[in-house]
Amino acid sequence: MQPRDRLTLKEIQVATLVWQGLTNKDIAAVLGTSEQVVKNYLRTTFDKLGVWTRLELALYVAGHGGANWQTQLGRAANASAAPPWNPVAAGEARPLAEEKAKAAAASGGTT
Repeated sequence: MQPRDRLTLKEIQVATLVWQGLTNKDIAAVLGTSEQVVKNYLRTTFDKLGVWTRLELALYVAGHGGANWQTQLGRAANASAAPPWNPVAAGEARPLAEEKAKAAAASGGTT
């Protein structure tokens, strides 16, 4: 049994949303729950997979199929997993160039 086989559907959903780059606040909004509940899911997911950080979790998901890892687990991708995060639908879309310029300005560097 792989470590990922021990995850619940919600833990898989949260891990996939972390891999998509969402913050705990964003994940809570997608799931319709609180940030504390998301933190609880992350803690149990970290424990089950043997990772320590969100980056390690995202790399784990990426290394096991990324968006398709739910189906590789033998679970229907649409059973209870959230659809991919859509910043346009959430009203949060900004062009990548704008994001890079904003990040560069914040760090005092250039793009």
